[in-house]
Amino acid sequence: MAIPHSDTRDTGPTAVLVPLRSLRNGKARLADEVSSEHRNRLIEQMARNVVEAAHDLDVLVVYDDEDVKAWAQNLGASALRPAESGLNIAVSVGRDHLAANGYDRVIIAHGDLPLVDDLRVMCTGDDIVIAPDRRREGTNVLSIPTALDFSFAYGPESFDAHVAVARSLGIEPHVLDDPKLSWDVDDPEDLLSEHLELIDQDPMEDTRGADH
Repeated sequence: MAIPHSDTRDTGPTAVLVPLRSLRNGKARLADEVSSEHRNRLIEQMARNVVEAAHDLDVLVVYDDEDVKAWAQNLGASALRPAESGLNIAVSVGRDHLAANGYDRVIIAHGDLPLVDDLRVMCTGDDIVIAPDRRREGTNVLSIPTALDFSFAYGPESFDAHVAVARSLGIEPHVLDDPKLSWDVDDPEDLLSEHLELIDQDPMEDTRGADH
């Protein structure tokens, strides 16, 4: 399957990297509004949505808990468990793994983006593309060449941190403010009715028809 290049200077394909620690016991800040069972369902459905938004791009899921491996492979994605824990370490290991396997660009997308439908919008031809959250605090999606010596800075105020990293490399990043990429789910106020509908779906039911 042909994979579109993200930049005319690229010589290899683009892949999507999804860091997903676990499918269980996450999103604790939603606990007052959403039961543990439904939080697990919501986590799974949002992550599935992100994987499917890759379309014809290959996907690598980096994980901590073994339950993620079979889930990712069932969706046609590859899975990798880093030897050390931590989001920045996991993303770095995933980026290096993709570079070693011939991918020239990586799109790093968090697994809690319920509105995303096409991650290929991050293939703009720019060296570094950052899609912040709607508050311009976090980094929801990041697109970089795999060969770039980019130091990941996920955590509080990661958007500003990643802009600073790009500029330290002499690159002015392209900032993509896209409502489908900017809405993530961390707190109860992030839950809209269409997001809550996800937890009423059968997790084994695939209504979108993935084509990647």
